[in-house]
Amino acid sequence: MKKKVAILIYSMEGDGAERVVSILIRELKDDFEIKLVLMHDRIDYEIPEDVEVILLDNGEYRESGVKKLSKIPFLAYSYKEFCQKYDIDLSLSFMNRPNYINALSKSYGNEAVCVISERIAPSMEYATNSLKDRTNRFLIKTLYPKADMILPNSEGIKADLIENFFIPSSKIEVINNPIDLEKVEELKNEPCRFDFSYFTFINIGRLHPQKNQKLLIEAFYRMNDEDSRLIIIGEGELRDELEKFIEELELQERVFLLGRDQNPFKYLSRSDAFVLSSDYEGFPNVILEALACNLPVISTDCKSGPREILSMQKGTSFHLESGMELSKYGILTAVSDAEALSEAMRRVKEDEKLRERYAYMSSFRVKDFQKDKIVGKFKSVLELSLAKKRGFACVP
Repeated sequence: MKKKVAILIYSMEGDGAERVVSILIRELKDDFEIKLVLMHDRIDYEIPEDVEVILLDNGEYRESGVKKLSKIPFLAYSYKEFCQKYDIDLSLSFMNRPNYINALSKSYGNEAVCVISERIAPSMEYATNSLKDRTNRFLIKTLYPKADMILPNSEGIKADLIENFFIPSSKIEVINNPIDLEKVEELKNEPCRFDFSYFTFINIGRLHPQKNQKLLIEAFYRMNDEDSRLIIIGEGELRDELEKFIEELELQERVFLLGRDQNPFKYLSRSDAFVLSSDYEGFPNVILEALACNLPVISTDCKSGPREILSMQKGTSFHLESGMELSKYGILTAVSDAEALSEAMRRVKEDEKLRERYAYMSSFRVKDFQKDKIVGKFKSVLELSLAKKRGFACVP
């Protein structure tokens, strides 16, 4: 009989953790009986018919932080009740509030194995002294140790959890994000309405301070290159601010905010170089997506993910303080260094051999993250966690 696994996440609207979950439910449903538990009913991805979708909560999309916090104990109790009702053997959660609910439900008697997936370095995401950030840091320190296993998607996040939140390393297993290369091949040839006759840089991400697209636009402006274009795929709270910045720099004919698109691959496959300008990341899917489209990649050397992908350097202590670095699989630039980012973009455009080398190397690097390999790691960890609960494996 298949073991029953619940996957808890906010919703299936988005491009990061949601894309990972969409892959996992397709690939794991033959080995486990999966129930997808959502906190909002927005779904952008196709859900297999044999995967039941349950709505744990359907509150307002943009609830206040106080309301979100106050609901956690009640949702954790409801989740415990759900897991008992359906005899869930293992609960796997993604993102912060679902992780809190999953871990806290153990205090209410949830006997399901608790596995949580951390997608961002918490000390970077909750770095300020605001009440919200202090509360989240407290919840992570208090609740994450209750989990049976924690799955960060990068070595940098693992180090952050150990060093700043005192999580035992024995409870942590790094599993990078997967990419479905067959799906990429299918999607990248879809029609796309944009003029790619110019050299085109592309960025994909929420219009959010973390992604720092303002830095990218400034770097593009410093190139002073009339024959290049910059397109940004994504939507978010900074759209108005970025549009005004583009107007101030008189870049309306060269920089384009194209909004959110469920298929970024049709843009990636037609662009000339991908640029990530983030101040911090977890393990950026967009770099894998760019590599899958054989694009040269330029990225800030932020914590965490880009260095692990582009230079295969797992250590987290070294990051560029200034300038740029020609790594094996892409170019890294110092965080918030507009001049270094501009120089990297200029270098990629002007050096055809460099572009060709990175495009060639990308096809090799992306295979390390292909779907079957990463899903296999998830399956092994879930099975091991279940075996430990049954007493068939030694608990560290």
